[in-house]
Amino acid sequence: MGRHSLPDQYGAGGSGPRSGTRRRVVLVAASLVLVVAAGTAVVRGGLFSLDGACRDGTVPLRLAASPDIVPALRAAARKARAEDVASDGRCVAVAVTARESAGAADALGAGRGIGAQVWVPDSELWIRRITADSNATDVTTAGTVASTPIGVGMVPDAAEALGWPDKTYDWAELAGATLGDDTVRLGAADPARSATGLLALTRLGAAAGKAEGGGTEAAAMMKALSERISADDSRLLDTLPRDASDGERDDPRRNRALVLTEQAAYTRNSGDDGGLDLFYPRDGSPRLDYPYAMVGELSTDQSRAALRFVNYLRKPEQRALLEKHGFRTDAERAPERVVERAGGRKPQPYAAPQAAPAPDAAVAEALGTWTITVQSARITTVVDASSSMSEPVEDTGRSRMDVTKESLQRALATFTEDDEIGLWEFSTRLDGDRDYRVLVPTGRLGDPSDGTVRRARLKTAFDGLRPVANGATGLYDTALAAYREANSSYVKGKFNALVILTDGVNQDRGSISRAGLISELERLADPERPVPLIVIAVGPDADLREARAIAAATGGSGQSVSDPAQIQAVMLKAIVAAGSRGGG
Repeated sequence: MGRHSLPDQYGAGGSGPRSGTRRRVVLVAASLVLVVAAGTAVVRGGLFSLDGACRDGTVPLRLAASPDIVPALRAAARKARAEDVASDGRCVAVAVTARESAGAADALGAGRGIGAQVWVPDSELWIRRITADSNATDVTTAGTVASTPIGVGMVPDAAEALGWPDKTYDWAELAGATLGDDTVRLGAADPARSATGLLALTRLGAAAGKAEGGGTEAAAMMKALSERISADDSRLLDTLPRDASDGERDDPRRNRALVLTEQAAYTRNSGDDGGLDLFYPRDGSPRLDYPYAMVGELSTDQSRAALRFVNYLRKPEQRALLEKHGFRTDAERAPERVVERAGGRKPQPYAAPQAAPAPDAAVAEALGTWTITVQSARITTVVDASSSMSEPVEDTGRSRMDVTKESLQRALATFTEDDEIGLWEFSTRLDGDRDYRVLVPTGRLGDPSDGTVRRARLKTAFDGLRPVANGATGLYDTALAAYREANSSYVKGKFNALVILTDGVNQDRGSISRAGLISELERLADPERPVPLIVIAVGPDADLREARAIAAATGGSGQSVSDPAQIQAVMLKAIVAAGSRGGG
């Protein structure tokens, strides 16, 4: 089966089109699932045999799933086998193995397999990540099998101190209350490896962003949260106190509050440890949605068996089984038994409509901000000031430079005082024979700089950027000089990068050649001291292929934006990509 696009929203039952052929495959698969699930057709001796008779042996099917849903899927698989659930007269024999979603996504994204024909990750976010890569292994989604909302679980005395269950918070308030209290100690799983952590982080950023200075506030919260991060969801619960003793409660290594799912709290409270109360933020709980995806090229028997099993999971008996394991199976209903055991109580808004799926751009921005916040960044930004930056941006009545400056100001707000940021501008012959000029040397945002803190100086410098009348684009010499400086001033332990924004191609005939520039960048690039160059081609006159060729010499990337307003999101996306490759 071919690769397919994703549901329009988390939890949707079908996939949107990417091409004519793929559209037909998805529609056929989705239609078969929905028709059978709705009970409107029974196909005997054809695609499915629903009478439970196994005439011709078995169809083995390997299913890899997120560890939290494995017990429920294994129980369903055992029931299906005991009931002789069949596809084409052959019993469906499903073997379920646990596989962390992030690791599986890494393998599939690299074009490898995961040793299974079916994959049930914990979130559709992983499917999005894979299908965005043209080199990835094909995956075909056939809806979702369960969901669970994300909240903040706390040991009882910490929850009581924050007013649980009567007091409600939005995400920013809850993070502020927990991170601002050394006795509460909020922990989370690494958003780069956990959908739970990433979706909560995205909600946190959205909530904080509504307030003035929210970007800075969100970054500060992320910085504090990063100090109590676990590698993945399975290890997060191990950071809670092991008992109610004063020693465990006061141990600074122990978290007393966690960003976690309702299902994780349900499972914890079902065991001997127990004792978590659950806050549901009033601005909406994002959810994990457990998409059901077929992986790679399945045989006809395998694909039919896979669809037969997902249809089986949608039967009332299996929905009840999933709820018994702490999952929700209806987006409109919050099972009281699940909520109660998970630690939810009224008036916590556990039955409120779940938060709308976060847009891809918001998720990418949250992850980008997290990446640069956790590691701290040293980034020099180099902005094209050639005369073409005075060209208007369609439908805005504003120039490319004006929109660029606004986008850069928003990006600046996402950095903390420990980050090091600098600003150059370039055109041709801006400083004697040089095509570039250093406006603010790269340094720590919280440090003094010319009588003020560097952050304030950068804001002023951004505001002061102006296109140079009759100025051309001196890209090559500027790129080489800026890279030499960034390379020589590398700071170990920080994410080091150089970002160049240009709306044109090199117009300085007396400069180094492109081949010479690339050769010199390759010579300077040091894997032990990585400084990825990120070149953002702005507008229709920029050359994306050239941007990519220049950036690739350093392990960086070339990006393209048609509207300068997209610069912030694209820059953060590129930073995340460079960070994931080990840059910085």
